[in-house]
Amino acid sequence: MPAAERIPAGRVSPASDADAVELLARGELTVRGRIREASNAVLYCSVSYEGREAACVYKPVAGERPLWDFPDGTLAQREMAAYEVSEATGWGLVPPTVLRDGPHGEGMCQLWIDGPQEEGPELLALVEGDEPSDGWKAIGFADVGEGRTALLVHADDERLRRLAVLDAVINNADRKGGHLLTAGERLYGIDHGVTFNAEDKLRTLLWGWAGEPLSAEAVEVLGSLRDGLGAGAPLGLRLGELITGPEVDALRARVDALLASGLHPAPGGDWPAIPWPPV
Repeated sequence: MPAAERIPAGRVSPASDADAVELLARGELTVRGRIREASNAVLYCSVSYEGREAACVYKPVAGERPLWDFPDGTLAQREMAAYEVSEATGWGLVPPTVLRDGPHGEGMCQLWIDGPQEEGPELLALVEGDEPSDGWKAIGFADVGEGRTALLVHADDERLRRLAVLDAVINNADRKGGHLLTAGERLYGIDHGVTFNAEDKLRTLLWGWAGEPLSAEAVEVLGSLRDGLGAGAPLGLRLGELITGPEVDALRARVDALLASGLHPAPGGDWPAIPWPPV
């Protein structure tokens, strides 16, 4: 299969997230190529329905590689679960996503995010010195070759801060810099296959707020999530179709723990805190 080539510009794009979900779920899916850099099968596709067309990513369950710490054949469902939780927060941090049948069987189908046509604000940077400048948060020191190190920083950006909270909730084990996409003023996180494990596996670049108080907005959102995950509540029931019972229980416990502490989580000692490669 050829490497992915983008579909021509000027196609009719969905006008809203709701339109995108309908297009992804009902449209005709045509594989255009494969994203070669991905560890699992990631197919670049076009999807068309009733005169609308967009680019999307299709990740068939059949193309998932087994992982030692996640049940086989569950990554697509975890991506879907991450979208459901993102939507429940009201932050819209995960691109429109559906589970559907496709040319290679059931899989996750997600709207392709092109990103801005012009350069926007930087989200990550390597800087000299031991402390970040105003507007930046420190992640840690990185080896830049020839025995030199530089400080890896991320922007002190409210969109990233929301994503850090979402990652803590879904227990994201792989938040790399390449998983951060911007489109206009919106920020999206992608690649959520290794999430929702019942054990603590949070691995992220977004540690800049570790130990700091959660924003009032985050506390309100977490309270709504707790209600939505209650017995018989719609979100909890939906997630029970996508991840295991113990994983749903662990999700509830993480939300409760964040509300009880009122703080952004800090790295633990039993699991690498930063993914590799970080970007």
